[in-house]
Amino acid sequence: LIPIILHSVAFCLSLKFKICSVFLSMAGDITQKGYEKKRSKLIGAYLPQAPGKAGCSLKLHPALLTELLTHTHCAVLNYRSNRDFLYVLHMFPDVHTEAVQAALAKHKERKMAVPMPSKRRSLVVQSSMDAYTPPDTSSGSEGEGQGDGTSSSQEGSISMEHWISRAIHGTSSTTTTTSSTASSSSSSTRSGGSGAAAGRLADVLAQHNHSAPPDVTGYTNNTANTTATDAIQVERAPGAGTAAQRQTPKYGNAELMETGDGVPVSSRVSAKIQQLVNTLKRPKRPPLREFFVDDFEELLEVQQPDPNQPKAEGAQMVPMRGEQLGVVTNWPPSLEAALQRWGTISPKAPCLTTMDTNGKPLYVLTYGKLWSRSVKVAYNLLHKLGTKQEPLVRPGDRVALVFPNNDPASFMTAFYGCLLAEVVPVPIEVPLTRKDAGSQQIGFLLGSCGVTVALTSDACHKGLPKSPTGEIPQFKGWPKVMWFVTESKHLSKPPRDWFPHIKEANQDTAYIEYKTCKDGSVLGVTVMRIAMLTHCQAITQSCSYTEAETIVNVLDFKKDVGLWHAIQTSVMNMMHVISIPYALMKVNPLSWIQKVCQYKAKVACVKSRDMHWALVAHRDQRDVNLSSLRMLVVADGSNPWSISSCDAFLNVFQTKGLKPEVICPCASSPEALTVAIRRPLEEGTTPPGRGILSMQGLSHGVIRVDSEEKLSVLTLQDVGSVMPGGLMCVVKLEGVPQLCKTDEIGEMCVCTVATGTSYYGLAGMTKNTFEVFPVSNNGTPISEFPFTRTGLLGFIGPAGLIFVAGKMDGLMVVGGRRHNADDIVATALAVEPMKFVYRGRIAVFSITVLHDERIVVVAEQRPDSTEEDSFQWMSRVLQAIDGIHQVGVYCLALVPSNTLPKTPLGGIHLSETKQLFLEGALHPCNVLMCPHTCVTNLPKPRQKQPEIGPASVMVGNLVSGKRIAQASGRDLGQIEDNDQARKFLFLSEVLQWRAQTTPDHVLYTLLNSRGTIASSLTCVQLHKRAEKIAAMLAERGHLQDGDHVALVYPPGIDLIVAFYGCLYAGCVPITVRPPHPQNIATTLPTVKMIVEVSRSVCVMTTQVITKLLRSKEASAAVDVRTWPPVMDTDDLPKKKPPLLYKPSNPDTLAYLDFSVSTTGMLAGVKMSHTATSAFCRSIKLQCELYPSREVAICLDPYCGLGFVLWCLCSVYSGHQSILIPPSELEVNPALWLSAVSQYKVRDTFCSYSVMELCTKGLGLQTDSLKARGLDLSRVRTCVVVAEERPRIALTQSFSKLFKDLGLHPRAVSTSFGCRVNLAICLQGTSGPDPTTVYVDMRALRHDRVRLVERGSPHSLPLMESGKILPGVRIIIANPETKGPMGESHLGEIFVRENKKIWVHSGHNASGYFTVYGDEALQSDHFNSRLSFGDTQTVWARTGYLGFLRRTELTDASGERHDALYVVGALEEAMELRGMRYHPIDIETSVIRTHKSITECAVFTWTNLLVVVVELDGSEQEALDLVPLVTNVVLEEHYLIVGVVVVVDIGVIPINSRGEKQRMHLRDGFLADQLDPIYVAYNM
Repeated sequence: LIPIILHSVAFCLSLKFKICSVFLSMAGDITQKGYEKKRSKLIGAYLPQAPGKAGCSLKLHPALLTELLTHTHCAVLNYRSNRDFLYVLHMFPDVHTEAVQAALAKHKERKMAVPMPSKRRSLVVQSSMDAYTPPDTSSGSEGEGQGDGTSSSQEGSISMEHWISRAIHGTSSTTTTTSSTASSSSSSTRSGGSGAAAGRLADVLAQHNHSAPPDVTGYTNNTANTTATDAIQVERAPGAGTAAQRQTPKYGNAELMETGDGVPVSSRVSAKIQQLVNTLKRPKRPPLREFFVDDFEELLEVQQPDPNQPKAEGAQMVPMRGEQLGVVTNWPPSLEAALQRWGTISPKAPCLTTMDTNGKPLYVLTYGKLWSRSVKVAYNLLHKLGTKQEPLVRPGDRVALVFPNNDPASFMTAFYGCLLAEVVPVPIEVPLTRKDAGSQQIGFLLGSCGVTVALTSDACHKGLPKSPTGEIPQFKGWPKVMWFVTESKHLSKPPRDWFPHIKEANQDTAYIEYKTCKDGSVLGVTVMRIAMLTHCQAITQSCSYTEAETIVNVLDFKKDVGLWHAIQTSVMNMMHVISIPYALMKVNPLSWIQKVCQYKAKVACVKSRDMHWALVAHRDQRDVNLSSLRMLVVADGSNPWSISSCDAFLNVFQTKGLKPEVICPCASSPEALTVAIRRPLEEGTTPPGRGILSMQGLSHGVIRVDSEEKLSVLTLQDVGSVMPGGLMCVVKLEGVPQLCKTDEIGEMCVCTVATGTSYYGLAGMTKNTFEVFPVSNNGTPISEFPFTRTGLLGFIGPAGLIFVAGKMDGLMVVGGRRHNADDIVATALAVEPMKFVYRGRIAVFSITVLHDERIVVVAEQRPDSTEEDSFQWMSRVLQAIDGIHQVGVYCLALVPSNTLPKTPLGGIHLSETKQLFLEGALHPCNVLMCPHTCVTNLPKPRQKQPEIGPASVMVGNLVSGKRIAQASGRDLGQIEDNDQARKFLFLSEVLQWRAQTTPDHVLYTLLNSRGTIASSLTCVQLHKRAEKIAAMLAERGHLQDGDHVALVYPPGIDLIVAFYGCLYAGCVPITVRPPHPQNIATTLPTVKMIVEVSRSVCVMTTQVITKLLRSKEASAAVDVRTWPPVMDTDDLPKKKPPLLYKPSNPDTLAYLDFSVSTTGMLAGVKMSHTATSAFCRSIKLQCELYPSREVAICLDPYCGLGFVLWCLCSVYSGHQSILIPPSELEVNPALWLSAVSQYKVRDTFCSYSVMELCTKGLGLQTDSLKARGLDLSRVRTCVVVAEERPRIALTQSFSKLFKDLGLHPRAVSTSFGCRVNLAICLQGTSGPDPTTVYVDMRALRHDRVRLVERGSPHSLPLMESGKILPGVRIIIANPETKGPMGESHLGEIFVRENKKIWVHSGHNASGYFTVYGDEALQSDHFNSRLSFGDTQTVWARTGYLGFLRRTELTDASGERHDALYVVGALEEAMELRGMRYHPIDIETSVIRTHKSITECAVFTWTNLLVVVVELDGSEQEALDLVPLVTNVVLEEHYLIVGVVVVVDIGVIPINSRGEKQRMHLRDGFLADQLDPIYVAYNM
């Protein structure tokens, strides 16, 4: 029978364990039906007969099953308070292992398929594991803005972490089969033999060494689900669909990635992006609601209050009064009087024993010594500083106390010395370096307190940083202070007749305690002498302190509980304090327990972390006896998670004599001093109950005893009752301090003498905190005396017990719900804390992004963690926080161990960490952003407005009540000038005419990098060399009229000669940029493609390039055998052709203009002779070009306006062109500007890349250039040739930079051209200055133009793109419907030539030249008609969005000037969320975010926004950029970044015109060719 019973128990337990894990796995949203289904499947496995160990079988009775399930449900619901389940599990460790093994056997292993970030090898640095020592966090102040709130929450890692790790995330051993054997064997051995509690603890601690990576392929709220659900899946019939398998509750909207067939995807970039897309397909948890959107104001989604959210329903709370403060007759009238009494009556009585780092007593301070030394300090302070007439310190002055944590005796002496001298001590931390975290803020406090003297010990003074001269430097932000050493040997003896004046405690300030706020600022809380004394009396009464009791103190004695108990109250009661320094705790976490035993101490003051680390180390200890303890004061008992440390500590040490009633948590704050403390109970009385509260309820600010939530509960212990003599109430967090209801969480306020009185020097903040008058529902104050806010959140429970649920400083309001940073720290720590997080160091804070707070978790990882570990841990933390708190984490960052800024006692300095994060200076080694999950308040995607239809056309030129947006340049036919070239139809004829009439006039001058003339061409030289080329084409090439010839030349004279040679021979030239000798593999294929697409029958080039085209490198890149004949023109024939070709029809092809657009499309447009001549004439008139002019050109001469200016205009207009190849500027950045100055040029043309090179390369050289005589004052037009929106920031910085060299700001302007018309706008010489307008970027996204004032939010400056050229007419039309738009409406720019006089004279290109003859595209781009209005005119579509605006200025003809503003290319614009974004806007925002980002490019891939940034800095900075980039794009553009790619400088491809080749970049990224430093996939 016994084996059967045992087996039944084992079986029930294994079932119970599995059912628990299922319940825990259901922490997400699950329907009743789904629950029933899961439950039945789980039980189904057990209903058949199960073979028992003893060979007998056991069948479960339905009643037993139901009862078991019911009990299990209860166990799960109350798992934090009802710990029997844990004990049972640990009494049967083998049973537990079997249950896990059984689940594992059914658990099919699946690989992780999260898109892990890609890192360059150099970033993955493995460092050796530091010796693992206990907490690197303070045992003192917690007030350092969560200072060690981080560490104080480590206690969560005992009993609670056991649960969370095991239940939420599947234990170490429930994750993958590989680790099952190791963990099962270890768990069975490690728990055997010891008691239940010890076994349980050992299990928790050992669990971390055997952990395998979790399975996160089902991104469920918790991974335990893998145990349960996979057990279910095996029972299915073969082939039962895998769709159901993935119906697990997902984390927010993040489902983890598998490909469609369930096969984990590879790590290639494109596959990773596909994974990310699959992840993000699910809708966000709160769906975006429909609401009316005003025309321009984009409303962000406001979190609507959930109608079902819990609301407070209780009656109004009643303020709670503490017991009467009973004045004992022999209580001293002040602390100084107490010191005098004990110093004279019992001088030998021990006051303080300090320990060295070996745990040996270092020094015993008696009351006699304390009294005499304090008197000495007081005398020296008042009489030995300064002169008799001008003493440096007077009574009432503030002085700083700077003492290390291992020297309480010197501190105590100095503190009481100050009290006796009636000087106000300000205890602060020792500044270790000039740049300590928070030291600057401490300096501000000292400055505002008027501190000029700092008291310190001899050892500390020697340890302070010194300058080479031996002086202590001034610390950052500190006032100038005099350092005063308080050791007796350095002080003068007071005269026999001098005694300090000891009076009764009064309203004077006794001391100032510093407090660090959430934002890092430091405030000084002033405490009056009467408050200090009353507080000591209240503590004495609450703790029943008696004379000569021994108290062990582990806390920081300079502030808070440590100061109040170990420095002040101890002296009042003549107690003996055993002080344990932080350094000793680091070496030996058990030291405080050993001292309690050794000195038979009655009281110990600790933090829950000290209990936690004592647990970790207690195994080696044999003879521990804690029966002497009557009170264990837990200083951070108000931390909601301290309960688990208290429980675990009690479980282990109860066997060592620790009584349960001894543990006394207390709550305190710098402003209200001790708020509440639990009194030591009588032996045998039942300990008070606990609150098991719903986390969901707490987040809405109400108290709900948990009933439904499986995991989301918070178990609170009380912190005792109100202090004697105090009155406490709870007020609402926002607005008027109105009393809360009984079931509502609020801020606690106390009314008592024993609190701080003000923040020093800050009257406004003081009024808000120390002078609060709470009111009841009807608005009447509840008391005539002011209350003090404690900064603690909580409620008053039954029997007047105080429960604290968090702190105001740790409060984060996300989506209208409140979360406490401490709670989230504890949840994160519970995810395998010792295995991964270095010494439990986690910081949690919130940042505001897009009008809501976002949670950021930063953790230090162990030095031996692998990338895989990090990512696994991060995935699990996200699941845990989502499962327990129902809130998404915005950013999770891991930093190397010991790198977060520390508070003086080793805690994490929270505000400094946050500052580093926001500045991009945190240098994480891993980062995971989850904006898709968290950001649910984006504006609703805009629906397209119905466009203007024919019914809107009212009269002639009005559309929808506005003037139709159309404009034109001057009419070519009506301009009378003496243009001789007009009479020729062909450029070849103009050249021949110039060669005859002005043979020696220089047309071209080419400069080399030194600025000297490399070569030049006169009219006749150009004519003769062109003739020779024509002869060569006819002779060697046997070319026919109309054959295409590719000209592959470097920028220079040869190119021009070859071009005119082709015209003379009747061939059609195509200019092609030569391949780059250092980069043949990528540049040669483009050359080959242009040659093939243009159907060139031969290639003309130089000898050097001919060799290059046939080199080995070339043959590796392309098939060199398929080149057409290559002719080198270095050696021309002597004879000229018999006859020069003259075309029969001016509409025949003159040349082909090939270029690669920024989106990577290769397009060639056909330019007829008519268009070419009209083009040249248009530019001649706009820029007033004549033979006497000189024009400097620094452009690439291969396509567009650059080619026309380089090769054609000089021949047509007769001016001299000074040619400067842009590549020469890389050698000599000043070349272009020097040439402009030297040749006294009035008109110059350049590209953006040239302008940028000058701005960056010459920025610091303007003075030396000026000294060399560089003068730009003659420049009247400096035109940037571009096919994009004017880069206003670059042109403005260029103008400002070279203003000192005489450059007039109005001279700098831009031109605009595109594929269908190579020049539409060009500033030219006459006419008004280019104008700039500011438009609302949000309206622009909706294809609307809304003008705003400069500097208004979301404003975007747009500069006019130059004046419309003569002969050009433009209209703005809707790109989709082709209907004309009203003025100041955004639309596509349509352009046409002016055919009034010169029939066929405009310079639009006549069409695309393509091999495939795409007729549809051709007619759409070159032969478009409007859908209504003027439907007869044929227009060419530019493919660019822009708008027209009639300005107040007048042009040359006296008409009001129409300005054209180009916004961006349609093919580059990105359609995201129904809105149109231009990459340049997002890129500009990103570049501004961090000094290390030099360039940025964005593109979309499968609706994900990909941001590529170039990093100019160390690779360690790469990960800093990910949150910054994500934040700025969200804030300014309301877009979520999908992928952030950090690359080296120069990776983003830029073409010769300075335009980013975003599609090339995209293709390179998807093909894994970028070698990125880091790729982050945002979840």
